[in-house]
Amino acid sequence: MRILHTMIRVSDLQRSIDFYTRIMGMRLLRTSENTEYKYSLAFVGYHDESAGSVIELTYNWGTQSYDHGNAFGHIAIGVDDVAQMCSNVKQAGGKVTREAGPVKGGNTIIAFIEDPDGYKIELIQNDQADKALGH
Repeated sequence: MRILHTMIRVSDLQRSIDFYTRIMGMRLLRTSENTEYKYSLAFVGYHDESAGSVIELTYNWGTQSYDHGNAFGHIAIGVDDVAQMCSNVKQAGGKVTREAGPVKGGNTIIAFIEDPDGYKIELIQNDQADKALGH
């Protein structure tokens, strides 16, 4: 067994595709539309779906916002340079909610950003992410 994807609902599919591909460096893997049930899907990721988990962006036609609730935490992404990624996000008009720095009580460099719909993304320094995972 393996994790295939994580689905998040988005209010503007193209805006979200642009964020995850242009700013986060993912590839648009595939899209589909369901006219009967009025929704569109876009799958984005760093690798083909057969090689790892991806994100499914779901747009329910006509829905402009969603209640995130208080159960979902964040998506974590390993990056080579957390501080540089924060700079790139800000330059592209994105939101950094926690600047690059060590995690509380540790040395791993992390930061938090938000996607256009306010979903939190934790950026973790790649070399330190591997150590935290025991690699």
